[in-house]
Amino acid sequence: MTKPPKAIPERPARLPETPVPPVPKVDESKSDIASVQYSAYRTGLSNHRTGLSEHRTSLSEYRTDLSTHRTDLSTDRTEMSMRRTGMSFQRTRMSADRTLMSVIRTSLSLISFGFTIFQFFERMRDAGTITHAAAPRNFGATLVLLGIVMLVVGIVYHVQFMLGLRHERQAMHQEGLVHAESRFPPSMTLITAVLLLIIGVIVILSMVFRAGPFG
Repeated sequence: MTKPPKAIPERPARLPETPVPPVPKVDESKSDIASVQYSAYRTGLSNHRTGLSEHRTSLSEYRTDLSTHRTDLSTDRTEMSMRRTGMSFQRTRMSADRTLMSVIRTSLSLISFGFTIFQFFERMRDAGTITHAAAPRNFGATLVLLGIVMLVVGIVYHVQFMLGLRHERQAMHQEGLVHAESRFPPSMTLITAVLLLIIGVIVILSMVFRAGPFG
């Protein structure tokens, strides 16, 4: 929840200063009168110093309020930085999912294209249109195998990257750098990649042994 911005403390108005009293001219021959005049002069100086002290106190309180305000702003910036760092982990995770999606698309293209070539020349040979179809059939099987290998490499890289990302996030959470409140849900992209890998393995086995659902 976003906190409302805190008001900046206002600078205190300058207190009215008591003017510095002039040095009295006393008649030193009359000690009693001179003592009273000096005493009044000292009282005036004391009042002037008291006014200055009160103003310095007000300025000190203003500086304290400013310091507190800066501390609150720094705390808010730290909180926002932690939130941004936490969201960057989610963006990195989604980026890894998009990378795996690209691998899935490429692998699916290789598997489907290779299987199509294999079946096309296999049917033409069975129909007697051509007598030798080993080379194109081998080429199709190689494409399927290449798609499977590429998918395996993509899955292994994705799993290693996600484990490293989780470990880094947990380490930063223990150090108090991120909240780590949002959880990492199961990756549907990874599940899809595993299912496609299973299908690819069944396809290549059916092509080699000419049995199974795709034989």
